[in-house]
Amino acid sequence: MLMQMISLIMSYLLGSISFSVLLAKMLKGIDIRQHGSGNAGATNTLRILGKGPAIVVLCLDVLKGIIAVWLGKWLGGDAAWIPALCGIAAIIGHNWPLYFHFRGGKGVATTIGVVVTLSFLPALIAGIIAILSIVKTRYVSLGSLIFVALTPAVMLLLGGYPWPTFWSSLIIAVFVFFRHRTNIVKMVQHRENKIGSGGSSKGGKRVV
Repeated sequence: MLMQMISLIMSYLLGSISFSVLLAKMLKGIDIRQHGSGNAGATNTLRILGKGPAIVVLCLDVLKGIIAVWLGKWLGGDAAWIPALCGIAAIIGHNWPLYFHFRGGKGVATTIGVVVTLSFLPALIAGIIAILSIVKTRYVSLGSLIFVALTPAVMLLLGGYPWPTFWSSLIIAVFVFFRHRTNIVKMVQHRENKIGSGGSSKGGKRVV
């Protein structure tokens, strides 16, 4: 039990490392949460800092999710729920980071790392469909929602996945939908920023 608790705490602390905030501070001396969409994630990093930093943030955020699941596998013993809970803890850390006043991102990249590690094939199928939707609509948020919604559905269709993995994927989907609630409203109102569009900073000034 002690090692399981340690794995959960370590996963949360790992998830709390906001690479978007750190990179923006290091490269431009700014708090990225005060610019663009105000989100500390790869999409806003792309908007504010450009492709290179965005790719770095994306990869590191995905890696957080992968490492968290493996922490659960290594330290969780035979408990089937622990790797999934460690993944969820990392996502919570990303969304509400201890080190940055509990103001983080929306957890999509870390979610990708978690879900791919827990259930590769369902995540791959859902990911392909999500990417196609982004290419078609240029809405990253829509692709994110499609990804988390389809992954548990594909698990059910394929069968053979442990129930802890399935239920954790549903919990993760709820998290992602909750964090994207304003994006959903904006998409309905056709006000959501599309990938490739500039977007404005929170202070009303665009940061190039």
